[in-house]
Amino acid sequence: MTVNEFIDELSSISLPNVFNPYRDICDFSDHVASPYLRCQNLRLFLNTILKREVRSIWLGRDLGYRGGRRTGIPLTDEFHLNALQDTFGVFGVLKATSDQQEPLKERTASEVWKMLRLIGQPILLWNVFPFHPFEENDPRSNRRHTTQEFDFCREILMTVLEWLKPTTMIALGADAEAAMLSIGHKCYRVRHPSYGGQAAFSREICEVYQIPHARQVAIK
Repeated sequence: MTVNEFIDELSSISLPNVFNPYRDICDFSDHVASPYLRCQNLRLFLNTILKREVRSIWLGRDLGYRGGRRTGIPLTDEFHLNALQDTFGVFGVLKATSDQQEPLKERTASEVWKMLRLIGQPILLWNVFPFHPFEENDPRSNRRHTTQEFDFCREILMTVLEWLKPTTMIALGADAEAAMLSIGHKCYRVRHPSYGGQAAFSREICEVYQIPHARQVAIK
């Protein structure tokens, strides 16, 4: 499957109480071209990663409403779009939401990109469930995807893993790890960086990538 075919498949999926940023338009923050721009952002990101033969993947649980729901790129908020160029060499990504909307920060994305800048190497960022599930009648909430939703999108995750054939797989939190184990993949589990997990997350990432403690302290 090519990247274009993959994105076409992503953008064809519609589920109840799930925002698909590659086809849906948010009533609060989007304009008519937002889904197209998010598709293009993801296309640029994936093509860059795959051309560089990256073998490391970080996996979150779902897209967050302040992060990937708006940008189309997992674990990346609008505030860190420029970091894709500076750190990974991904050129051309654009803010996909309305010009009247200020770029938003997401706690998880901020901690993830702090560590990515420290590591200084391209890493594929993904979520075990590739969309943004929300509570009924509250599209600006986050919830955990259901087993049925995961099963519906299981092949998407399998395609990403088949493309990359990663040698280093890091799950951010227990839910992401459980999803990976359910499809037969063991991975490093690190503390999720939100809700007080920042220090443990940065320490555990430093351990995986063998970053000296002095550099770890410097980023705090």
